[in-house]
Amino acid sequence: MPHDIEPRLLRAFAAVAEDLHFTRAAARLYVAQQALSRDIRRLERELGCALFVRTTRQVALTEDGVRLLPYARRVLGAYDDLAAARTGGMRPLIVDVGAPVSTAAELLAYARESAPDLEFVARFHSGLTGAAAEIVAGRLDVSAGRVAGLPEALREQLEYRPLRFERMAVLLPDDHVLAGLDEVPLGALAGETLYAAAGNPATAEWTDLAERLFEGRGIELAPPFPEIEGAEEFARVIRKRRWSVLASTEFIEVEGMVLRPIVDPVPLSPISLVWRKDVRHPALDAIRGSADVLVETRGWLERPPGAWIPGIDLTLM
Repeated sequence: MPHDIEPRLLRAFAAVAEDLHFTRAAARLYVAQQALSRDIRRLERELGCALFVRTTRQVALTEDGVRLLPYARRVLGAYDDLAAARTGGMRPLIVDVGAPVSTAAELLAYARESAPDLEFVARFHSGLTGAAAEIVAGRLDVSAGRVAGLPEALREQLEYRPLRFERMAVLLPDDHVLAGLDEVPLGALAGETLYAAAGNPATAEWTDLAERLFEGRGIELAPPFPEIEGAEEFARVIRKRRWSVLASTEFIEVEGMVLRPIVDPVPLSPISLVWRKDVRHPALDAIRGSADVLVETRGWLERPPGAWIPGIDLTLM
């Protein structure tokens, strides 16, 4: 085992390990693919082991590569911290808010107001499953969503705390027979087909929640559809297909559609604040402190009478 390994080689390894694709990793690092491959081969020579299994179709980590990855991330994190200390600067906290209208966006706005000297940079990922993978990879610091829907291996690499029980709702075309109601009984949706992001791997936790809610109630899940990016494209696709949508009461406005809370029972989407275990940042402390304030002052974790929550979620709250 060599005593010194250049940080550049570890960054090359971490990028390929996270993307499992040499071309994408090279683009992320702004290097030529040949240079990236050369660095990986050099690292393998220095360590005396193969880190990847390469075929014409895929790249996979070897057992040695799997073992090396968490150590490489810690070393690179230390180098980044050292660089920040040397320059006297502090990197911003990267916060995924999901959408402009969301619990996370509300929390971020409060944290920015409470800690104006700290820098928070917002990102917009469509679901916690995709955001959690980005957190583990070090490309995000914080997100929010339903942790019970995450793969266990992914969830174990994160820290999380309960943040809010969001009321679930249905987004309906404004000429739908149920659109005139102030609240829509869940039983009234029997025979309906609702879009719940099936086919989008980044939002798997939301589709899983929908399947649990719909089970035995005669409500169909809309078939898988490619990931829809952006509010305008979402609105266009939904209106064109005349889909009703399972949503939260924290949701964007869509022209030609109305948002109605669901009742009898009142289904809740359990939202947790999620961050990477090794993050140490005053802005994270500010986010967590802001979450404590909002949970207490706005009753974010209060459950209304007749609430429905999957049992698996309650075990993790």
